[in-house]
Parts: sequence; C-alpha cells; structure tokens
Amino acid sequence: MTSPSGPGKGPFTALGRLVVLVTDPEAALAFYRDVLGFRVLYDRTEGGYRYLHLGVPGQEGVGLWLMPATGEEERRLVGRQTGGQPLLVLYTDDLDAVSRRLREHGTRTWAEREDADSRSLHFEDLYGNVIVAVQLLASTPPPA
Repeated sequence: MTSPSGPGKGPFTALGRLVVLVTDPEAALAFYRDVLGFRVLYDRTEGGYRYLHLGVPGQEGVGLWLMPATGEEERRLVGRQTGGQPLLVLYTDDLDAVSRRLREHGTRTWAEREDADSRSLHFEDLYGNVIVAVQLLASTPPPA
C-alpha cells in the first residue's frame, strides 16, 4: 500500500510524546528526572490541568507526557497500559552505570543479558511499567 506522501514515505515526520498515566505527577517527575535523567521539556498548568512533558537530552522533540489518571478506568490502567510488555526502550552508552544508578535508587531490575549486538536489562518505574535499557555494542549501528 502506498502512503499519501508517496512510496516509502509516511504522512508523519516525527514521533512526539508517549502518554504515561500516573497517579502522582510529582512522584513520577522525580523518578523520571532524578533516577533516569530525563529533562523537563514543558511544565504548565492551565485550567487546573498540568501539562508535564519530559524527554532525554538531545531528543527534545520526543518524550513522555505524564498524564494524571482521572476516573476509575484510567486509574486501573496505571502501570498496566501495555499489558505487561515494555513501555519504553531506552538506549545508553554505559549499561553498567545505568544498572548501578537504578540499584542505588532501589529500582527493581531483571533479565540482564548480553547478545551478539547488545546488552540489556529490564526495570520498572514506580508504577510497575516495564522499561528496557539497551547498550548497543560498537559494531551495531543505532536504530533508524
């Protein structure tokens, strides 16, 4: 099937933000900022609603929107938005430093592994969302 923009091109130019439902935006901000090193890209309250966007340094156009869960249905989805599958894959140049930092902050990690082209480990945020940290090995080109 050919996209409206022509063969091989899609209609979108970039990925913006991923919504992560949270029950406590301040606690979520502290985890993603202080433990994972995310930067606050936008933080404004309008009409009683807080718009809180975070991202990793160097990719300011891509990030997370920490959205307060409203209503019972959204609260039930906090930490389970992906049905137990990873919410994010984060790339690093130093998986050992990431592992130490997570342990220092009491973050649960598991499934540490090394493959031919990468090393990785799984961990969870304070709500139980699964995140995978990956270090590509020198011979592996970065994902496109």
